[in-house]
Amino acid sequence: MSKINKLLKKLGPGLLFAGAAIGVSHLVQSTRAGAEFGMGLLWALILVNIFKYPFFQYGPRYASATGESLLDGYYKLGKGILIAYAIITIATMFTIQTAVTIVTAGLAASLTNGLFSTEVWTIIIIAICSVVLFFGKYKLLDRLIKYVIILLAISTILATLMAFNNNTNEIILSQFLPEITVEIAFLIAFMGWMPAPLDVSVWHSLWSLEKQKTNKNFTYKSSLFDFNVGYIGTVILGVAFMSLGYLVMFGGDTSFSTSASLFSNQLIEMYTSSLGEWSYYIIGIAAFTTMLSTTITTLDASPRAMNRTTKLLINKDFKHGYLFWLAILSVGTIFIFFLFSSKMGLLVKIATILSFLTAPFYAIINYILISSEHTPKEYRPSIKLHILSILGIAFLIGFSIWFLVKGI
Repeated sequence: MSKINKLLKKLGPGLLFAGAAIGVSHLVQSTRAGAEFGMGLLWALILVNIFKYPFFQYGPRYASATGESLLDGYYKLGKGILIAYAIITIATMFTIQTAVTIVTAGLAASLTNGLFSTEVWTIIIIAICSVVLFFGKYKLLDRLIKYVIILLAISTILATLMAFNNNTNEIILSQFLPEITVEIAFLIAFMGWMPAPLDVSVWHSLWSLEKQKTNKNFTYKSSLFDFNVGYIGTVILGVAFMSLGYLVMFGGDTSFSTSASLFSNQLIEMYTSSLGEWSYYIIGIAAFTTMLSTTITTLDASPRAMNRTTKLLINKDFKHGYLFWLAILSVGTIFIFFLFSSKMGLLVKIATILSFLTAPFYAIINYILISSEHTPKEYRPSIKLHILSILGIAFLIGFSIWFLVKGI
């Protein structure tokens, strides 16, 4: 037990990354991919995780190598780059936050048998998360997320294994490339948040710096180990969620609803059909706590990033800058939610597609920064990472152009 505790103490930002990633991309997009396309988009899940890997890794790599966040690095590359980051973040952070919060609220409504409406749950969840972040800050977030991720990982893997055991049909692994507009749009949305939006690399660098403040033994080597644990875990669970959607819903008469509360019921029932009705609340709580972890990590990260961005751009430190941006994001999320409360599917689609279309920006800037003079030579990428980075940039740009030509 002591060895497990020691291992958990070494982990932090990587599991926060997993907490931010294993949300809409897994519970919503991956299960929907399996339910609607079987295992036909497994190639996309694997490729996008491979090609996004270096750009996510450059977050903790740069932070450990320099003691600065990626935002500081962006500023060194040019003030215009940081301004571009601020514009993209302001344009996307409200939609992203609303998309993850609406799913969390839907799960809460399902678990409480409609005690409160999804709208009321949204306000309650945003309020609770804001209070937790105000008083607990990074330390509480770091402790909380570890147990949430472990609970979800165990329940998801167990449900997947039992679904395979109960399956009596032939497993079909044939792959395909979508051709019609609606399928192309889904593919881009699916890859947009698989395993997470690329701006999470910025968040990861900020979390790494916070971890260093609380744990002096959090070195460059341990930060990369921490990142790899979180990243590989998200990939494995992505495959598991797709498999669940395929084994339980593919080829059936039902499809996932775009309503948050109805979708949440379908999601939980997908688990219980594999594990049994006894697991309803166990799985429901696991799914809810996972989405809650995504909600709270994104609610922490965007204000943290915007606070640092503002400080760098105007060269002035605001005492309550983080709280200011936290309040702005909370109010903005609730406002957007009430505009799109009945259109969860549309909201998720918009957020995920925007994330994919902005991914080349983060990929290129992260690669330039980690390869530049601003990163100590011994911490720059290996030849293999250079090659993977170039291929990854080509992959992201290529699919973005393909979507703009074919998918609109």
